[in-house]
This record gives sequence, structure tokens and C-alpha cells, in this order.
Amino acid sequence: METVLITGGTGLVGNQLRQALLAKGYRVIILTRQGEAKKPGSSYLFAQWNVEKQTIDEWAIAEADYIIHLAGAGVADKRWTEKRKQEIVKSRVNGSKLIADSLKMLPNKVKAIISASAIGWYGPDPSIPNPAPFTENDPADDSFLGDTCKKWEEIITTAEQVGKRVVRLRTGIVLSNSGGALQEFKKPLNFGVAAILGNGKQIISWIHIDDLVQMYIAAIENEKMRGAYNAVAPDPISNKQFTLYLARKKKFFIPVHVPSFILKLVLGEMSIEVLKSATVSCYKILASGYVFQYPTHQSALDDLCKK
Repeated sequence: METVLITGGTGLVGNQLRQALLAKGYRVIILTRQGEAKKPGSSYLFAQWNVEKQTIDEWAIAEADYIIHLAGAGVADKRWTEKRKQEIVKSRVNGSKLIADSLKMLPNKVKAIISASAIGWYGPDPSIPNPAPFTENDPADDSFLGDTCKKWEEIITTAEQVGKRVVRLRTGIVLSNSGGALQEFKKPLNFGVAAILGNGKQIISWIHIDDLVQMYIAAIENEKMRGAYNAVAPDPISNKQFTLYLARKKKFFIPVHVPSFILKLVLGEMSIEVLKSATVSCYKILASGYVFQYPTHQSALDDLCKK
């Protein structure tokens, strides 16, 4: 039985990923600040790490065959004050440093590290008709998120110096019923309003959480996978199209455009990401052999809205 060590294992993606790994017969260790004991009836273990102090339970590194690194302060959880932006960067940089340094300094048998990243790596689509989608070869954008993703990926990639296979999944908007963006899209619909953000033309590159979880497992099991992959579905769609398709699941709704200046007042700097159009290619993950369970926004939303 192979062991997978997960950081961020109690978050939106981590919870579902843990369950999927256990179902496939993997042994799972979750890194937390508390390092709780195994809960009665649970089939996974807890180990302790402290990103600020750069400490980690050495037994967890020693027993791991694979590491999945998801931990990091939520990007959309709070308004982007300077303090919050520092927290977002430090949590990713310091967490990645602790994992990479542990692999360099401690005895271990780790075969691969699969790290989260984000399509925030890329800037906005060029202002031309039908721009080419961003690929993994495009440079990081000169922006807060672009710089954060670059630092995040650069540090975890240093594990390659000790012969580790490193995979970075640049993740799009994750669609899930357990939290995240889809729940924010649904909130106005509870009042019969389909809230189209700005002009609604901005492209959303998204992924169903089931596909994202299976991509992490594919990255463990496919030894040919290494480097960056865009974890997005092959069906980027405009904010307006997405919102209206979701709204049609309700019997009555009124489409309303939320002006850009309102979003800027409410969200501050984070509004840049909400209004940004980002068409991102999934060709590389398809070429690796991955087959999407939910390749279209219709199939993804139909599934999530029936649950």
C-alpha cells in the first residue's frame, strides 16, 4: 500500500481527494498545524507541520511515497488588503519551501510531488478577436497573482534537484457543491437574479471538482507527467453564458448586469480577477491521456445542479 501525504487536506479539494485516494487503496496522511491523533473509525492519519516555524513531523516525510501540496491561504476569501496579500504569498512560498527543504534534508522515498498552482499565472486575454488560448509555455503575468504563482512554482520545483518528479497543476475556477465559485454564482439566483459580472464577455476557464481530483490521481500514477499542466476543462465559456445556463435551472430569473465600478467598490483589487478574461488551453493534459468526465459546462452544471 502506497502512502500519500497531503497538505491542505481539509480544504475544498483536499477533502474530496482524500476520499478518492482512500477508495483506491492508498494510505493517506494529512498535514495539519495541530497534528491530531487518528480519529476513531477514520482510515487516515494526521501529522504536524508549522509553516511559520518551518517544522514538520519527520516520520510523515519518511513514510510518504507521494506528496500532494494544496495548502495556501484562500485567494478569494477576503478583500485584498496589503496584509492579506502578504498572507497569500507567504503561505504558499513558505509551505512550498518547507516541503522542498524537507525532501532535500530528510531521509525519504518520495517519488513525486504534485503541487497546486493556478491559472492566475496568466494575464488577461489579448484585446484581439479570438485570441489563442494560454499554454503552459506562456510566461507568468506581471501581476499580483502572476508573481505569486511564479514564486510558488519555482520553490516547489527545487525538489527536482534531489531527483523528485514535480507536477504543477495550474487550476481554473473549481466548480463544486461543497463551496467555492459555484456557490457564489448561485447566491443571487436564490432571489431570482442572474448576476452577470461587468459586460459578461470575460472568459471563464473552469473545471469540475471530480475532474480535478482525478487529475491529481493521474499525476501520481502517470510517471510520464512532469512540469506544469493547466487543470481546466476544454470548454472555456463567457461569464454571461455560464450565468444564464446556470440560471435556467431555476424556473424564474431576471438577468442583471453588475457594473464593473460596483465590483471594484465591493471587491477592490480582487475585481481585476473577476473581470479578467482568461482563455486557457487544456491540450497538454489531454495529450497526457487524461479523459474528462465533464468536458462541457452543460455536463458539469447538469451534474452539480442535480445533486
